[in-house]
Amino acid sequence: MHIESRRRPIVIALALALLATVVIVAVAVIGPALTRPDNPIQRGRPAPAFSGTTLDGETLALADLRGRPVVVNFWGPSCVPCREEFPLFVAMLAEHGADGLAIVGILKDDPPAPARDFARDYGATWPTVEDPDETIETTYRAIARPFTLFIDRDGIIRELQIGQITEAEFERKYATISGPAVDP
Repeated sequence: MHIESRRRPIVIALALALLATVVIVAVAVIGPALTRPDNPIQRGRPAPAFSGTTLDGETLALADLRGRPVVVNFWGPSCVPCREEFPLFVAMLAEHGADGLAIVGILKDDPPAPARDFARDYGATWPTVEDPDETIETTYRAIARPFTLFIDRDGIIRELQIGQITEAEFERKYATISGPAVDP
């Protein structure tokens, strides 16, 4: 037993070192992929079109929301950070909905039934689009959950958020999309 207690700190240290290595490699791989010139998902570029069926069976296209500030959130109920930020989205829509804010969820990596139940239980009134063949996920390079985009009234991506968002970050990023549309 004495030998086991001396090995435990070594095993923990090795596990933490391995975890740190995985995180560093992931950031090194993901970060540059999001800033490559050929990546369509960048600040200042038009948001790629998508359409799909919502959890309620309706058809929704991003183009239907043109003229409104839009927040697109890739999420799933099995994702702990997604669950933690969900009440913030409910609050932000309540606060900014009268200004035209539209939120669209994209279901990533989870089946529809638990997502529908989770959204209903939290009082979400925005649509969540199913993406069973991962077309939207692939187009938007949504390699993590949560992944949130802030799209202005002209359909231009103004901000991105990889990972859970705070209220201060949401408000700051929302401010970049809430102004009037730019006339061509």
